[in-house]
Amino acid sequence: MNIKNLLIRFSVVLFLFNISVSNLFSQGVTKVGTTSAKFLTIPTGTRAVAMGGAFVSVANDPSALFWNSAGIINLEKPEIYISHTEWIAEINYDYSAFVYPMGDVGTLGLSLSSMTMPSMELTTETFPEGTGETFDANSFALGISYARKLTEWFSVGVTGKFINEKIYNSNANGFAIDIGTLFVTPFDDIRLGVNISNFGQKLQMQGEDLLVQKDIDETQYGNNESVNAYLATDKFDLPLTLRIGISGEILKTDDSYLTWAIDAAHPNDNSEYINIGFEYSLFNKMIQIRGGKQSLFRNGSDDKFVFGFGSTQNVVNLFNLSMDYTMESHTYLSTIHRIGFSVQL
Repeated sequence: MNIKNLLIRFSVVLFLFNISVSNLFSQGVTKVGTTSAKFLTIPTGTRAVAMGGAFVSVANDPSALFWNSAGIINLEKPEIYISHTEWIAEINYDYSAFVYPMGDVGTLGLSLSSMTMPSMELTTETFPEGTGETFDANSFALGISYARKLTEWFSVGVTGKFINEKIYNSNANGFAIDIGTLFVTPFDDIRLGVNISNFGQKLQMQGEDLLVQKDIDETQYGNNESVNAYLATDKFDLPLTLRIGISGEILKTDDSYLTWAIDAAHPNDNSEYINIGFEYSLFNKMIQIRGGKQSLFRNGSDDKFVFGFGSTQNVVNLFNLSMDYTMESHTYLSTIHRIGFSVQL
């Protein structure tokens, strides 16, 4: 297959993606704060976030399982990744991933993201000052991914994930998939990436906290006035997002390069926005400096800028250890700090 035909096919796929997703969005919720499992949209990967979240077409470390699973096909060795984020309002967000290349068969990935927060005092209408009990809330998503090259320049990836959200004694469960593509062009290896994430069923809270005592017929005298019943909560869409990105390298030498990246995102519960970022790698990845701007043109965005740095070291010729740090600055909310570690076996 020649380059011209490949470009035509990629353009057709991208066009169909846009039509399909636009139809989905036009039928769904388009208002802020009306989707479930919002933790699924928290940007993942210390390095990726430091580049302003412009990572869909870069996607060359285990955090690609979040941004574009097609990118894990470029990892040549098994790699483990762990990151921790001190999120706003004492919320903790943790992410871990494992990628295992299987040669010509493809590449397999596993990921786990979780959001936790401190316990809070339980209050009710009867006891507005507190009942003496506490409750907590947490969310997690467990994913399994598979990526494969269809040609030398074009790869696809898919992720299936189980999602759980819990508050006190009630929870919501569901399944979703992510689909991504990555295309390396013949023009200075400029990359194009497309990813649609969190396509799945609506979530609905259920559990013991929704159990009430109900008189099913208040007009009838002498019947049972305390029949067990469950309140029915609404179902909410998942935060479906389409991302399209482009990236490349300039100032390339034998041991250094400057990566630039631009992403455009279309969520179903907010306005469109753009992320831009860069990564300057020196001394064969011993020093990496990153920066970027996320959520450009998004309505009500509080993001100012992101900055980070990292280093990759070979440990006694056994494995490569990468350490990364990122700082996110906001106009009104507190500064967010992230740390991440990866081990390439």
